[in-house]
Amino acid sequence: MNLSAKFSELQNRGEKALVLFITAGDPSLEALPEISEALQEAGADILEIGLPFTDPIADGPVIQASSQRALDRGVRPRHVLAKIAECNFQVPVVLMGYYNPALRWGLSEFAAECKSAGASGTIMCDVIPEEAGDWISASKQAGLDTVFLAAPTSTPERQKVVCESSSGFVYAVSRTGVTGAGESAAASSEELVSQLRKYTSTPICVGFGISQPDQVREVCQYADGAIIGSWLVNELASHWEDSAARKTLLSQIRELKGATKS
Repeated sequence: MNLSAKFSELQNRGEKALVLFITAGDPSLEALPEISEALQEAGADILEIGLPFTDPIADGPVIQASSQRALDRGVRPRHVLAKIAECNFQVPVVLMGYYNPALRWGLSEFAAECKSAGASGTIMCDVIPEEAGDWISASKQAGLDTVFLAAPTSTPERQKVVCESSSGFVYAVSRTGVTGAGESAAASSEELVSQLRKYTSTPICVGFGISQPDQVREVCQYADGAIIGSWLVNELASHWEDSAARKTLLSQIRELKGATKS
């Protein structure tokens, strides 16, 4: 299923998207199929899978540490794509990473490999849309959506370019800074989503700092979905191997999904 079809399905059901981020290779790459299946069963509408990278500048300490652990285990992009191809996905998958590995691989080849592995789209965190023409072209040729980020500090001109360059959804960053769980959804995110709606009819999802059902419920009043990353990455790294803790985690994800329903 592609991203557009998923958002249409959710709209028909009166729901918003629960987007869950995980780092490939943490707690282990071998666990990725089991983790992804469990998260889907618990309510994930879209899975973001992070490709470990040595300099994840958009990410806070939790995801940085997760990425480094995966790298220390020897996880590389080729290994991730091979493992993703083994997974049973019933929801769209978005690969989140950085430009250098794709550039070294070859943009067209990398895009084709992502699509072949089962991805619906990508997020290249360190590529601004004004300089992403080659990647957008390669992605379109491969049938991949390209998701770009808009921050509260983005100018109207940048917001317009982000919206025009994004397909699948637009990633609205709820606050300045890096990823990390927070106590409340930033008030600036509602204003940002409102501004972005002037330039696009593409769905808009809000991320950075979201970890609680109340935050998801708040965000879903004005956005098309909520993205949860750091909290989940930390929980998976700390508790996935413990069956009781795993059951609690999946129950919490069901509560997060319940908060997306009107």
